[in-house]
Amino acid sequence: MLNWLRKGKGASGAPDWVLPVDERIYAIGDVHGRYDLLRDLVLRVVEDHQRRASDGRYSRIVFMGDYIDRGPQSREVLALLMALKDEPACPPVICLKGNHEAALLGFIDDPERGRRWLRFGGIQTLESYGLTAPGSDAEGAELEETALALRAAMGAQKDFLRDLPVAWRTGSLIFAHAGVDPRDPGGEDEEALLWGRSRFLKKGRVDGYQVVHGHYDAAEPVVTPGRICVDTGAYYSGRLTALRLDGGHAFVQAVGLGVASDAPGETPGDDGSERPILRAPA
Repeated sequence: MLNWLRKGKGASGAPDWVLPVDERIYAIGDVHGRYDLLRDLVLRVVEDHQRRASDGRYSRIVFMGDYIDRGPQSREVLALLMALKDEPACPPVICLKGNHEAALLGFIDDPERGRRWLRFGGIQTLESYGLTAPGSDAEGAELEETALALRAAMGAQKDFLRDLPVAWRTGSLIFAHAGVDPRDPGGEDEEALLWGRSRFLKKGRVDGYQVVHGHYDAAEPVVTPGRICVDTGAYYSGRLTALRLDGGHAFVQAVGLGVASDAPGETPGDDGSERPILRAPA
């Protein structure tokens, strides 16, 4: 089920957000290993982009981080994101880093210090690469062995994650996984940008900016005058959300089951046929 929701003012009465007149942004929320939902949502975003191309706006897709963990298909999600840059039908893609990507890299670099990653979704990511997670009491050599195996299994995907930016800005809009520190919106404080360790939610806005973010899951997108959150808990809710910003704002959701399909790439088009682009990654 894929339908555009909510156009113009959001349920909270938030005003339309306006980009520079020549831009259109699609911002996609936290994926968390739901390749099935990601593939469907990207297809619908590409179709929407193609329908609107005649207005002359330059489109981009901004992914808001947390591509991995919790859901069952982290490897497939990363493969699709990396492939999009070579997909001619797709607008240019910007992938931001989330705290789960940072935690995975922390585990690879220092398995002992980064072992907490295993407790909040890393086990599912290891399984997506065909690896067995160490036991809860694992130490030293066993953790290092797991980290080495993950490095090898990820290959170029590991480098892809290392190179991800933590924020992106156009005009007065800032895109960052967990929002920004209201005291330093132009800074590079990764604690705030990736983990949300600031007064961002409490204050609710950043002076002079509007912020698009994920990280804080809710049943529906959260729209306020100062921020929009697009994390709708895809890995457990079966709803992955994209926000379209141009002359106003609207949302689209890919809606599936709360548990992902075991057969990636078999999701049909709206008419029951396989869509011609974005085949399942090998």
